[in-house]
Amino acid sequence: MIRKVAVDMAKNTERGSRVGAVRQRSQTLNPLTRLWTKRGPNGQFMDGKSDNKPFKGVTKEN
Repeated sequence: MIRKVAVDMAKNTERGSRVGAVRQRSQTLNPLTRLWTKRGPNGQFMDGKSDNKPFKGVTKEN
């Protein structure tokens, strides 16, 4: 049974999923490296993934 919880911010669960969304961040696929890169609220790039899977719970840019 899955319970809905009121959440102020994104939280990881023990089941490998996330409750809520990461706010004020987005991610885009880098066309040169084919890796996902996270962008912070000020527009600067913050972090890149070492595998080719996107970040969990972060909005994707088009």
